Amino acid sequence: NQAAKKDLQEEQTLQIHHMRQNQAAKKDLQEEQTLQIHHMRKNLPIHHMRKNQSAKMNLQENLQTLPKHHVRETLTSKTQLHKEKPMLHKNRLAVQPGMDLEEAFQVVGEFGPYQQRAVAVLVLTQVYMACQSMLIVLVGSTPEYHLEPQDGDSSGLQRVVFTEDIDSIVTEWFLVKQQAYKVSLAGSLFFAGLLFGNVFFGPLSDKIGRRPVYLTVLFFEVIFGYVTAFAPSYEVFAVSRLLVGLMNGGIGLVCFVLTQEYVGKSYWAMTGTLTSISFAVGIALFGALGYFIRPWRTLTIVANSSGVLFFLLSVNLPESPRWLFSQGQTDRAEEVLRYIALRNGNPSKNLTLRRAAKGRNHGNMGAGVLQLWIHPVLRLRTMVLMYVCESSGNRYVNVAMYGLVELPAYPICIYFINKHWAGRRKSMASFLGLAGCACLCTMFVPENTGSLLNVTSLALLGKLMVSAAFNIAYVYTSELYPTVIRNAGLGVCSMACRRALHTSMPFTVFCLSGFSAGCLSLLLPETLNRPAVDTLEELSNDTHCRVLESKALLYEDDKLKSNHK
Repeated sequence: NQAAKKDLQEEQTLQIHHMRQNQAAKKDLQEEQTLQIHHMRKNLPIHHMRKNQSAKMNLQENLQTLPKHHVRETLTSKTQLHKEKPMLHKNRLAVQPGMDLEEAFQVVGEFGPYQQRAVAVLVLTQVYMACQSMLIVLVGSTPEYHLEPQDGDSSGLQRVVFTEDIDSIVTEWFLVKQQAYKVSLAGSLFFAGLLFGNVFFGPLSDKIGRRPVYLTVLFFEVIFGYVTAFAPSYEVFAVSRLLVGLMNGGIGLVCFVLTQEYVGKSYWAMTGTLTSISFAVGIALFGALGYFIRPWRTLTIVANSSGVLFFLLSVNLPESPRWLFSQGQTDRAEEVLRYIALRNGNPSKNLTLRRAAKGRNHGNMGAGVLQLWIHPVLRLRTMVLMYVCESSGNRYVNVAMYGLVELPAYPICIYFINKHWAGRRKSMASFLGLAGCACLCTMFVPENTGSLLNVTSLALLGKLMVSAAFNIAYVYTSELYPTVIRNAGLGVCSMACRRALHTSMPFTVFCLSGFSAGCLSLLLPETLNRPAVDTLEELSNDTHCRVLESKALLYEDDKLKSNHK
């Protein structure tokens, strides 16, 4: 029995020894696999480093219990690991772990259900903006009138008698004869406020964020809109129109940029075009609304009340993740992207963005309107885009047709600017050239021909081409400017379009303007299938020139589809 016990103890000792040998061999194999991964990827994430460190600690604890030959082999592997560690540390400092924004939108969803709802709210806000822009056309309409001498008055004073049943500011404050200029003045004050709103709120949203500027400006536009409706005098009415225009200019910029920064880069053309379509539809709807609601105060209240609805729908909109990322607020950008992913049904708890370098945010501190003229790349783009933007019956029916005539231009835009053989640059140049041709042809066609080819049809064709070019210019401008200065650049170019050529200029000037703007636009770089630029440094960096995966939006090129397969 004693001999049997000794034999059993020896067998158990051998089994324990073999088990320890197998465990040591497994750990050596894991160390070798880790080293192979290091050589292949040359970039080891932090959580893998922590796992390897814990594995090394376990290895050191088991060294004392292993046989001597296994100790020597393990020490050899450990020495190799220490030799590789400095190189791995350098690689980890050179390339930060994480993904860029375009890769993050691939995970989150480039145009998911939540982004569709958010963009829909922003796009429909353009209907409210269109009503405010065209308000003076209807509330400032001048009916037919004549002057009659007052009964029993020998001083020669005359009273105004309106022959049309129209309720407007003209009939309420008798803005006729020497006072007629006040109607045009109210409209000019609105567009003056629009101009300054573009210049002021664009850079402000680049500094403090898109969301606070958008909500604040929308709130005050609604307030000033009700001041317009209840104005006790013309002076109050005129000041309120100036303030509404100021707010309207800010909303237009921030709203347009948000519709693009909420979605992936491949959907920017579609969301930007939808914004223009919504504005044109809003003009037409306001014409129909004015037909059914004739009192000008009631019309103003109804048109302004839609802004209350859009403000309530916009309160829960998040901040732009692209702006947060460009400002170095990577943690907040990740929170917004995770929230969008959750609402899209694609929860991404492990989504991690690439951390910006320390000097990156410092380089963005000088981003502002002056950078549009100081930066060599932005200076050329700003000058060309400003020039391109600058070149670009029944009163109720006329107002409606003013918006409806633009609608056919937008599907044409979406088709051409997403084609690889056309893109943004060639499409905009072509539309500007065609608009110049239409203006040129009007000079050689008689006014009253009685045929389909007349001055009116050519003018409508020219307006279609200009509307298409203007829509592309907005989308193109937002893609050419980096995120840190996008609203400022868009605001300056929008200011240029507010001081466009007057209608009294001869058609020759419009013709030459269209041709020259089309030629100058060819100097700009193409942005189709290119990732969005976030910082000023990326303008001079070749990394932003990589090609994104081509995605079809409303139309898809069959040739590109076959190549993609």
